[in-house]
Amino acid sequence: MTVHQAISTGTTGEVVMKARDVAKHYGAVKALKGVNFDIHRGQVTTLFGENGAGKSTLMKILSGIVTPTHGEIILDGEPVTFHGANDALARGVSIIHQELALAPNMNVRDNIFMGREIRTARGVNFAEEERVTRELMLELEEDIDPLTPLEELRLGQQQIVEIARALQAKSRILIMDEPTSALSASEVEVLFKVIRDLKAKGVSIVYISHHLEEALEITDHAVVLRDGEMTAYAPRAEIDLEWIVRNMVGENFDLGSPPASEMGAPAFSVENLCVPDPSGHGLVVDHLSLEVKAGEIVCIYGLMGAGRTEMMETAAGRLKSTGGAVKLHGQDISGLSIAERINAGLVLVPEDRQKDGLVQTMTVGQNLSLASIGAFTRGLFTSRKAEAKVVDDSIREVTVKTDGGAAMIGSLSGGNQQKVVIGKMLATQPEVILLDEPSRGIDIGAKAEVFKLLAETAKNRGLAVLYSTSEVGECLSVAHRIIVMHRGRISAEFDHTATKEQIMAASGEAVH
Repeated sequence: MTVHQAISTGTTGEVVMKARDVAKHYGAVKALKGVNFDIHRGQVTTLFGENGAGKSTLMKILSGIVTPTHGEIILDGEPVTFHGANDALARGVSIIHQELALAPNMNVRDNIFMGREIRTARGVNFAEEERVTRELMLELEEDIDPLTPLEELRLGQQQIVEIARALQAKSRILIMDEPTSALSASEVEVLFKVIRDLKAKGVSIVYISHHLEEALEITDHAVVLRDGEMTAYAPRAEIDLEWIVRNMVGENFDLGSPPASEMGAPAFSVENLCVPDPSGHGLVVDHLSLEVKAGEIVCIYGLMGAGRTEMMETAAGRLKSTGGAVKLHGQDISGLSIAERINAGLVLVPEDRQKDGLVQTMTVGQNLSLASIGAFTRGLFTSRKAEAKVVDDSIREVTVKTDGGAAMIGSLSGGNQQKVVIGKMLATQPEVILLDEPSRGIDIGAKAEVFKLLAETAKNRGLAVLYSTSEVGECLSVAHRIIVMHRGRISAEFDHTATKEQIMAASGEAVH
């Protein structure tokens, strides 16, 4: 029996949308190789696959953003051709993108209604749009004012706005491409409640996530794509984490274990660090003290809003503190600029790689050499030979899958883009590296490669590594120590033998 036959015979519920033999070619690259895919009324179909497997390409075809090379889309039993996303939206199909499709210079209300404003004879009814926005924020349990500029919101809140925009469209087929990548555990619970309510109303959901265990909570049936082809299908009752990983990457593996490395003296520390809340009320980092030794890997776990990002960005010089000190090998570097801290040996891999980690108009090589360009620049001239060596060494060290340094950064998968960001910072020969959510939006295979890279670098270079995560499973991989933050303070500290329940309880997260 083929995968398609299994889908057709093993799933209950009316099929509202079908993809039949859908392929997409970009020159010689075959992103999709004749995929069959069914969407059922009032059910959640979860689509699993590594970066580059073809998931997002298939979803863009179903939502009208991309035209297939061949194959057809059938909606309500009839073949359809979408002439853009607005055409698909008019027929009840919408998508929540992995990379936010919002305007940072506009407020929350205007982002939600952008392109589909509520109009009257007198023009746009801003009052009604604001009322609906408040209702959507209430439904999503977020205290966000509709008139707040989007750029003032943290990444997780911006993701909520993207979700609210899709909900406002009242679509009957809703595609969610990594909707929880920047959400806290409590925000994920709210989203899942919304999804269950939508299912009860007959809305069909297609759900894509690299958070495998999380996705199992909401799915009715699962489909796996691999190298542009559908390789597996099963209803929820027949799948578990091992089934997903085996069909995605061909083997079952974990994220590794803490490396046995020689630890030296404290390389990085913060002492009584205080960072003000942007709202002007209180501290988002409250008299925090911690240290990381040379060769040590420390994980910071906490829910969204715990102060993890603010602590790291302050340490890197991106935010200003109101008290305390940031030290490198015992020397206070609080007064140094970002560039001076990089030169001193402290670097940050930011949470949002698209916005803060990469220049999308540059090549892979240009991105990799950007932070260390001073090492091969003399006056007005750059040594292309020296730069090329740095690029080639970085591509090899962090195992970037690319045609070479001349390839555009946008041609890489999310996991390989993240490796470029890490490689760019490692090329500066740092002594301390801070990584804020280093596995956000990348698949389990790329995630394992990233953590393996961190473990090898800590062991071989004696690098001090501090990474943050909101995925409790990532705490128990390569970290020697786990520090839990809650409301700007350290609430607990564990070694790698801790349990998930202990870590979650210390963060203030409900344990089920």
